[in-house]
Amino acid sequence: MNTPSSKIQHDFDRLAEFSNEGWDHNSHYHAFLLKQLPAASDADALEIGCGTGGFSRLLAQRHRRVLALDLSPRMIEIARERSQAYPNIDFQVADVLNYDFSARSFGCIASIATLHHLPLESILTQLRDLLQPNGSLLVLDLLKAESLADFAVGALAMPLNPILKLLKTGHLGEPEEVRAAWEEHGRTDVYPTLAQVLRACTSLPKARVTRHFFWRYSLVWKKEEKN
Repeated sequence: MNTPSSKIQHDFDRLAEFSNEGWDHNSHYHAFLLKQLPAASDADALEIGCGTGGFSRLLAQRHRRVLALDLSPRMIEIARERSQAYPNIDFQVADVLNYDFSARSFGCIASIATLHHLPLESILTQLRDLLQPNGSLLVLDLLKAESLADFAVGALAMPLNPILKLLKTGHLGEPEEVRAAWEEHGRTDVYPTLAQVLRACTSLPKARVTRHFFWRYSLVWKKEEKN
């Protein structure tokens, strides 16, 4: 793990106060992630790092139950407040590295902008084992630019970013206190390169890792049923 869990919890308790469920670089890819799933499933879903529950609520529309975990008590408190119409979501303050899943398994496991806080290769192996046969793992996370292709995509995203932000939110920037909170958190954040992500996928045969605009990558993997 790159940053102590206590520091991550503190940062996101603070950031939770500024969450408004509006458009951001993560929610921009919600539709892409949902396209990887069936329209309906009788299986349970798991979200790691659920924040205020925006994607958990989307999963709850397709799955029987959703277990949504986050380190931040304030994030979970807000998620519960905003999800009262979704009794099939179980929000819990928890660290996935220490959580007792017992014999549980899931038809879908999703994580958005969270796995860079965790030891990537070992957590991917753990999530693989928690998936049911034919279950799907969906990851969206931040990426450190390393290759010429990374820098080229980043350069293309730079002029598009303020335009899209203005179209989606009606403003170009964030209030000073929001910028300050994210800058403080960002001082200790460490992101993987695309090459590091690919190396971490040794336990996920045929995983699809894709570089995206807005400094993100996705990892999509389906657990094949053994013959």
